Amino acid sequence: MSEYPHTVSPDEHPEDFKGFHPKHEKFKSRGLIGLFARHPVAPNLLMIIMVLLGTVALIRLNVQFFPNFELDYATVRIVWPGANAEDVETSLTEPVERVLRNIDNLDEMTSTSSLGVSAVTLKFKEGTDMIEAVDQVNQRVSELRNLPQDSEKPVVQRVLRYEPIARLLLVSKSGNLDEIRPLVRQFESELLDKGIDKIDIKGLPEEEMAIEVSQQVLERYQLSLEQIGNQVANMSRDLPAGSLGDAESVRDIRAIQQGRDEQQFKQLSVLVDKTQNIKLGDIATIERREIKNSSLLMVEGSPAVEMQLKRASSGDTLESSALMQKWLEQTEPTLPTGVELKVYDETWSLVQQRISLLLTNGVGGLVLVILVLFLFMHGRVAFWVAVGIPVSFMATLMIMYLAGGSINMVSLFALIMALGIIVDDAIVVGEDALAHHEKGEPHLEAAEGGAHRMLAPVTASSITTIAAFVPLMMIGGEMGNILFAIPLVIIAVIIASLIESFAILPGHLRHAFYNMPPPKPASLRFRLDAAIDHFREYHFRNLIRWVLNNRFTTISVALALMIFVIGLLAGGRLSFVFFPSPESTKLSADARFVAGTPSKVSADFVDHLYKALLETEQQLEPGILKVAVVHHNETSRQKGTNFSSINIELTEPDQRQTRNAEFIRVWQEKAGTVPGLDVLSIEAARPGPPGSDIDIRLWGLDPRLLKEAAIEIQEVLRQVPGVSGVRDDLPYGRDQMVYELTPQGKALGFTYASVARQISAAFSGRLVQIFTDGQDEVEVRVQYPRHEQATLATIGSMKILSPSGESVALSSVVKWKNQQGFDVMRHVDG
Repeated sequence: MSEYPHTVSPDEHPEDFKGFHPKHEKFKSRGLIGLFARHPVAPNLLMIIMVLLGTVALIRLNVQFFPNFELDYATVRIVWPGANAEDVETSLTEPVERVLRNIDNLDEMTSTSSLGVSAVTLKFKEGTDMIEAVDQVNQRVSELRNLPQDSEKPVVQRVLRYEPIARLLLVSKSGNLDEIRPLVRQFESELLDKGIDKIDIKGLPEEEMAIEVSQQVLERYQLSLEQIGNQVANMSRDLPAGSLGDAESVRDIRAIQQGRDEQQFKQLSVLVDKTQNIKLGDIATIERREIKNSSLLMVEGSPAVEMQLKRASSGDTLESSALMQKWLEQTEPTLPTGVELKVYDETWSLVQQRISLLLTNGVGGLVLVILVLFLFMHGRVAFWVAVGIPVSFMATLMIMYLAGGSINMVSLFALIMALGIIVDDAIVVGEDALAHHEKGEPHLEAAEGGAHRMLAPVTASSITTIAAFVPLMMIGGEMGNILFAIPLVIIAVIIASLIESFAILPGHLRHAFYNMPPPKPASLRFRLDAAIDHFREYHFRNLIRWVLNNRFTTISVALALMIFVIGLLAGGRLSFVFFPSPESTKLSADARFVAGTPSKVSADFVDHLYKALLETEQQLEPGILKVAVVHHNETSRQKGTNFSSINIELTEPDQRQTRNAEFIRVWQEKAGTVPGLDVLSIEAARPGPPGSDIDIRLWGLDPRLLKEAAIEIQEVLRQVPGVSGVRDDLPYGRDQMVYELTPQGKALGFTYASVARQISAAFSGRLVQIFTDGQDEVEVRVQYPRHEQATLATIGSMKILSPSGESVALSSVVKWKNQQGFDVMRHVDG
């Protein structure tokens, strides 16, 4: 009898061992499995190689939040200062769409025409060579010949994906934004030099050199703003004029006259009456200042500038965060008095926390697996099966590295999910070999024979598993790019597991079986084996027999369970979350006023919204608000004087009792509404791919009909329980004053273009030039004084210069009518 409980020996049942037992037939080693099983060094050498290569891969694999993937998008952006959305649509967007409509591999074309800006976004089919695609877009756009003269040159860019690391806030407690401007530029250079890939700056207004000339001065000297601008552009410039000399020496000839401060521009000469030169400073007020209605940030009532640090696809999130932390330690002690540096929205810490959580759970699962192995298998076999788990993981990391993968949230989840695959393959090989060895088969034959016998079923099981995950590789778009990491990791794990189970494990089992003592009758191992055998023979076997004898009942029960599960899903008992994630710490409140709302109204409301935020925190749970950044003249989606927003960060969800939904509800109630407020949307940051939970797209030729339909749909959706943040992306624009030339205007030689240029120069300013001062670009503009631009009465008394040089009242040249337009015009596929 065998020394193991409930087992048989080959002498008692030789038919079970035919072909393997020496008494019946000499065992012959076969193939690679036999080679590795018999070789004393090969299995350990292969294991060491897999571990070493995995270690190298672990060092080189990037650590990041999401997998790397490229975006198949390109954009065409054209700036036309002062133009409204409808003019931008007809004069810029539509011509660009026409030349790009039939470009190669184009999947979808969308465009946005807004105040002064045309943006066309091109989505290409997956796998498109984006370098070639962008070159083709550039070529097509360069062929445009009918763009407005005063529009800027089209900018074609490929959309690159950057992952956020953290945001830095530089706050001026003295209230002087100018004192932190040089610090921002200094810090930007330092961080880029240290290895941060990209930095986006918000709250640092662009500057202009404003040359303000009043109507009275223009009338007195019979000048136009356009004429003054042309003279400034010609006189304030650095110009090369070639080189001189050849025989003895060569010298460059150049003019260095570019003005960079108020005093230099004041000294420029302006020709009046074709004979008299006067200083520009004598007829104009010149000031270097912030551009009007720029986006501004406030933190705790003080002006601030935000620097968002990002990494490129080739960067490592944790390495970039370490660079930032080291820079902060060096910089904070050197900050001037009255300047604070805050860090918030630390995405890198979220990556680190999630990775630590997944690793902790993974290690915990691994420990449980090992304990179960030792509980149900012989100690030697369990040990080598357990050793195969980290070895397979290291080989998986090597395959991931070679396939261009990374360590991220998705791949770590897939690795933990694949833990069972690794264990299963090794268990079935080890268990089969152990069973035959316990029945008396020699150690080599048992180890190699177990691998041979399990090769076909394990391979078939692996192929089935791969087939189940392959469809995830076929999902397109951004979601498909993210989910691609799951089948990649699963396939890598299966490959590594097969190598470990059939090349490494048999050799280890051969050593494990050699002189392996049977369990002692009084040992825990012996009692566990006896209990398992008893359960298998007297309980499990009876259950299987009953199932086979009552197959119709079994199938009926299985179908009933399936219908029950489907009912749970269909009835909403089990909720569906497309991209599950812990509750966010980031909330945002975006306010949109009706078009034409003065910036002061929007600013006053966002101040009220900030006070409501503080009251909400005090009412619900004091101390949960970490930082609040107030944005004037912009939201996360749009810019303009009728927009404002607040971005806040709360403490971690497990450190507070208040949930986001309750916080948002109370904040919304305290914020209330004011006249002119179009939309107030307060919501938490969404994980996963961009976009809302529900998007409804309307098509049509008449934007006014589309707007009416959108309003009706919004009214219906707001009545649905649980629906919030309902808004459309076709907001009404400001009232428009449309002019037509009068007969007198035409008789004087005015054209629509000449009138438009003079009106635009007066109220929007004529861009003369752009010069660089350090890292800042400064626009030089000639325009009316701001107090004249601010009132509608100015246009009623405005005079413009006729082609003959005569000053003529604008009211006699044009007649006006009013109409309402749109702030934004959107197209899909033209």
